[in-house]
Amino acid sequence: MKNMIPQKQYLVDAAEWRLISLLFDCPTGDWFAQVRELGRQVSDKKLRRAARAAQKYASEGLFHSIFGPGGPAPGREVSYRGWVQPGYLLSELSSFYDAFSYKPATHEVPDHVAVETGFIAYLRLKELYALECGDSENSKITADASRIFIDDHLSKYAETLSKLLAASGIDYLELAGSALFERVGPDKDKSKQVFLPVLEEEGETLFECGGATL
Repeated sequence: MKNMIPQKQYLVDAAEWRLISLLFDCPTGDWFAQVRELGRQVSDKKLRRAARAAQKYASEGLFHSIFGPGGPAPGREVSYRGWVQPGYLLSELSSFYDAFSYKPATHEVPDHVAVETGFIAYLRLKELYALECGDSENSKITADASRIFIDDHLSKYAETLSKLLAASGIDYLELAGSALFERVGPDKDKSKQVFLPVLEEEGETLFECGGATL
């Protein structure tokens, strides 16, 4: 019985991270149904409010106006890390995802906040599965990967993204940004932070998006 509380917490954490991921993804397909269902399951009041607000205000047009090229809150990690080569960053992220067989069903690029937060939700479930299988070694590997990924990637832009969304006037995105920053915390090394707007690379599909599932 002692393991029931921590194992239940993994499910709670996974659901909350998954909801954050969805809130940052493009609202198409069954996106509204997924957000509504997860919003009912999580206990975090801020995320529950965000899920309800998203049912009223979320749309593809709004998503692209906020996160798309020229929008007030870029959704890509590389936008906040001007000193990092995009190719290197994408290669590093792909290595993380491949190591844990993470294949999100979304049209967003690997460094998009929806993909990165979805990865943490996925790792929480992987860690829980390892615990239930009695595999303490893989459980620790997954936990370490989650911590490193948050420190090396999400923490590099969570605070800035949260502030940008707070000024956007979009309630559900403001709440999602705040919930993300609460879980990630400030960057431990801000000395290399440079915010630059990123232009889409030639050949990318600009306005194609889809709902993501684990």
